[in-house]
Parts: sequence; structure tokens; C-alpha cells
Amino acid sequence: MTVRNALLGAVAAATAVALTACGAQDTPAANDGGPIKVVASTNVWGSVVKAVGGDAVQVSAIIDDPSGDPHSYESTPSDLAEVRDAKLVVFNGGGYDDFFATLLGPETEGAKKIEAFPLSGKADGHEEPEPSGEPEGEEHHDHAVNEHVWYDFETVRKVADQAAADLGAIAPDKKSTFDANAKDFAAGLTGLEQRVAGKGAGKKVLATEPVAHYLLDTAGVEDVTPESFADAVENETDIPAAALADVTRLIEQKQVTALVNNAQTENAGTKQVVEQARATGVPVAEVTETLPEGVTGYLDWMTKQVDSLVGALGA
Repeated sequence: MTVRNALLGAVAAATAVALTACGAQDTPAANDGGPIKVVASTNVWGSVVKAVGGDAVQVSAIIDDPSGDPHSYESTPSDLAEVRDAKLVVFNGGGYDDFFATLLGPETEGAKKIEAFPLSGKADGHEEPEPSGEPEGEEHHDHAVNEHVWYDFETVRKVADQAAADLGAIAPDKKSTFDANAKDFAAGLTGLEQRVAGKGAGKKVLATEPVAHYLLDTAGVEDVTPESFADAVENETDIPAAALADVTRLIEQKQVTALVNNAQTENAGTKQVVEQARATGVPVAEVTETLPEGVTGYLDWMTKQVDSLVGALGA
């Protein structure tokens, strides 16, 4: 069992309590000069809209705790009440946060909706470059379709632009501000792209889970994680012994430059791999699925992760 699933029940309960007070109010979100109410499935997409909307928006996220797992989260009646009052809702889609779709119904027909995965253009699959010098053993994880598109800077840019357009339609008097904020945010994304682009060219990494797949793409690094290892971690099943042995060999023989570890997902197998990498001297780059406590926004969060990856790659 992963750490995040072990805490999921507590997260759901805490979320329900936190949202009940808001959900109990039957009044619609303000559209008369007050803040525009926005509800996001996770604090990642909520932070993107906040960067665009600034003080003109009131953003809440159904999942804003690092231990929460959107894959398996079950919505509550208070979540439904929260979403019902929103003027704009934003979620990932692509099978990542299916719980959010269950909250959308007749009551939310008037709300603007942003679904990131369809905007990404990656629904038909993601093509991998042909691997060179593939290590012996199982083929690397091909990530045919990867739903973690908040690690794809172009998708994040599209979501920010759509947020500016939707918020501008809700509050036309603030449209120029939203557009300017989206432009500034996009400039920050460009800076991140330039910081990591090509820094992993010719290098190989392992990943405990393919959450940062698109960031690795931007870095130009090759992910040689055995497919059965990645699938087992994603599906929260036991890692096959052969896959674990392959990963162990790649680390022991230092056939990889770094290990990319999703710090929000831990089981006995991934813990063993991380400990082994550190003991062997293989750098570990830490990533997360949602914004951890104390992080001020998307750019702040992603900058830390980009720096961690670039540092681990020795670039």
C-alpha cells in the first residue's frame, strides 16, 4: 500500500469537513464585482488559475493535500455543493481525476469548464523516440498515453490562456488584467523550459512512477524504467521480482544517470530502490503530483523540481 492511499481516508474526511461550511451556503458564486469562485480538482490546476486570476478569483481545490490520490479519490456531498457554486471549474481529465466528472451535472451547466488533457492534444498517444543502447532485460516503459500533463509546459500554457479567456468572459472589466497575468505566467513557463531543455540529452534515468514523464521529455533524457515496474507502481500492485531485479542491476552498474522519485508514492519496492540509489551514489531527483505544503504557486513548485532534475543530471 502506498503512503498516499494509507492516508486517503483521513484526507477525504478532512476535505469533507473543510468544505461543508462552504457547501452549506445555497447562494451562487459572486458575479457582481466580488471574487470569481473557481473550483479545481487538485491544487496544481488551481494554482494555475490563481496565477491568472490573482485577487479577482477565489480558488479552492478538492484535493490540496500531498497524501491525496486523485486516481482513487471518492467525491463527497460537500464536494458537490462546492462545485455547484463555482463560476469556473478546472480539472485534468484523461482518467486522472475521474471523481471530478461525477460532480458535474445540471447544476453546473452554467459554469465555464477547463479540462486539461483534451487541451494537451495528447489523447491519441505520446510517441517515444527510438531508444539507443537499450540495456539488457525488459523493454523500457513507453508511456503510450500519459495523463500527467501538468508537467507539459505547453499544456499548462494552454490552460492558463483558456483561464484568462473564461475569466474575462465572466468579468469583462478585468479581461486586460487576466490577459496580462497569463502572459507573465507564460513567460515564467518559457524560462523553465529553457532551464531544462536538452539537459538530459544522451542520458538515461529510472523513475519510480512516470508522473514527470513530460518533464523528462523536455530534458531529452531517456527513461529506461521496465514497463512492468512502472505499471505495478501506478496500479498499486506488487512489483514483479524480475522487474525489481532489472532496476537493481541498472542502479548497481550505474547504467543510469539519476533516479526520478515520486515522493508522494512509496511502497516497499520504491523505498528499496531509492535507498539503493543513494547508497550507490546515483543522484535522486524528487518530484510530486500536487503542490506540497508551503509552496506558493505553480512556478515556485515547478522551479524546485526542475532544479532538482537538472542537478541530478549533473547539467
